[in-house]
Amino acid sequence: MKTDTHPKNIFYAYQEKDIQIIFDEMESSAKKKLLYQLPTGGGKTVVFCEIARKYTAQFGKKAIILTHRKELCTQTSNTLKKIGVKNHIINSGSGNFKKGFDCYVAMVETLRNRIKSKKIKTEDVGLVIIDEAHHNSFRKLMGSFKKAFVIGVTATPFSSDISKPMNKQYNSLVTGENIAELIAQEYLAKPESYVYEVELNSLKTGLHGDYTVSSSNELYGSEVMQQLLLKAYTEHSKGKKTLIFNNGIAASQKVYETFKNAGISIRHLDSKTSGEERKEILKWFKKTKDAVLTSVSILTTGFDEPAVQSIILNRATTSITLYHQMIGRGSRRLPNKKTFSITDLGNNIQRFGAWEEPVDWKFVFEHPDTFARQLQYQSSGSPSVQPHRFSAELRAQFPNTLEMTFDIEEHYQEAVDMDKKPKTVIQESIRQHARMCLDNAETLSQAIALAEALQPEIEWRVKQYVKCLENASKNYKQWLMEDYQNRLKGLIIKLYPKVNAA
Repeated sequence: MKTDTHPKNIFYAYQEKDIQIIFDEMESSAKKKLLYQLPTGGGKTVVFCEIARKYTAQFGKKAIILTHRKELCTQTSNTLKKIGVKNHIINSGSGNFKKGFDCYVAMVETLRNRIKSKKIKTEDVGLVIIDEAHHNSFRKLMGSFKKAFVIGVTATPFSSDISKPMNKQYNSLVTGENIAELIAQEYLAKPESYVYEVELNSLKTGLHGDYTVSSSNELYGSEVMQQLLLKAYTEHSKGKKTLIFNNGIAASQKVYETFKNAGISIRHLDSKTSGEERKEILKWFKKTKDAVLTSVSILTTGFDEPAVQSIILNRATTSITLYHQMIGRGSRRLPNKKTFSITDLGNNIQRFGAWEEPVDWKFVFEHPDTFARQLQYQSSGSPSVQPHRFSAELRAQFPNTLEMTFDIEEHYQEAVDMDKKPKTVIQESIRQHARMCLDNAETLSQAIALAEALQPEIEWRVKQYVKCLENASKNYKQWLMEDYQNRLKGLIIKLYPKVNAA
C-alpha cells in the first residue's frame, strides 16, 4: 500500500466528511456498489475526484471515472489536475490505458467500444466512479468490472427508468448535506421563488412518462404563454443574467423572437447548434451582464456559470432529476451573489415541492415504486398518450419476442443527453426489428417477410422520430420510411448466416 501525501486541504467540511465516510465504506464493506448523493452545486465532482486520488495513492490500482457528456469529461479531467492527479481521457482519438497514468476519464460509449475491441484490460481497474449515475446507459458496462468497487454519484438517486430502480444496481446509499443545510451554511445561494399557475390540461405525456415535446411546443409557443413569460421576466428577472429552460426547440426559438422584439439581449441554444457557435454563445453569455439564454436540454449538465442570477422554468416536467438540475444551474453562491430567483411557469414547484425543501432520498432509494406513484399522483390531471399497441395479428407473428415496444422519444432524449447523433435512435430501432425478425423465422425468406409485415410499426416509429426532430420535411419522412425498410432487410441478410450458424 502506498502512502497518501496529499499536499493541501481544499475541501469544505461537509465534503471532507463525505469523503471519509465513503472511503471507510470502501475499506470495510464487502459490498462493492455504493451510491453517493449530493445536491447540484454541492461539489460532487471534487468529492469523487478526491476519492479517486486517495484510492490510487493508497492501493496503487487504476481508477476510471465515467461520464455521459464530453463537457463532463473535460471538467472532471481538469478537476483531477487541480488536486494533483495526473490523468488521461480515453476518447476516440487517444484510446487506451497508458504507462504513467493511474486515473482515467471516459465516456460510456467510447469505453464500451474499447473494451469490445479488447484494447483495455478491465481487470486492471480497482475503482469505477459513475457521474450522473441515474442515467441507465451505464448499466451496459458494469458486467465488465465485476471485481472493481463501484461508486455512483448523483444529485437525485431516482432512476430515469422506473423499471430499473437504483437499489437493484447499488447496495447502499450515502447522502451528503441537503440543500437547506448548504444554504444555511452559505455554500449555496438562497432561492426566491415566483410561481405563475398555468393550465396544463393540453399537455400530453409520452411513453417515457414526461410531457411530449409537441404538446409543450404548442402550449408554450402560444402568444398567451409568450406574453406571460415576458411579463414574468420583466417582473422578476429584468437586468439579471438569466437562463430560460424549454422542452422544445420551436418554443425556445419563439422565446428568442419574442424577447428580441422586446429589445432584450438574448440568444438561443439547442442540441443542433454547432460546436463553434455554442462556444461563441456561451462566451457571450459569460461576459454579458444582463444576458438571457433560452435553451433546450443541453444546459442541465456539463454547464457551469456561477454568475447566473435567474432561472425560468418555461416548461413542465415530471422528472424530479431534471427539476433539480435546471434550478441547480443558478444555485452557486458568490461574494456578490447570495440569492437567485426561480420563476416557475410549469407548476413544477407544486408537483415536487420547493427546490430547497429536504427530500428523504434514503426513502426514495429504498422505495422507488412508492415514490414514483406519489409523483404520478402529483402529475395527474394531464391526459396521457395511450400506449402504442400492436394488432393481435402482428403480435402473433412474433411469438418468440417478449418485448416489441421501442420508445422513440425516450431513446431520442437519451441520445441528446449523451451527445450522440439523433440518427443513432433509428439505428437502434432497426437493430431491434432485425432481432425480432431473426428470432421468429426459420429461413431467410421468412425473416424478410416478417420485416415487410412490420411496415405499419415502422411508419409509426418514423413518425415519432420526425416529431422529435421538430422541423423535418414530408419528403425526408417519406425517404426515411423507405430507407428504414431497406436497411432493415440489409441487416437481416447480413446477420442471418451468423444467427443460423449459432
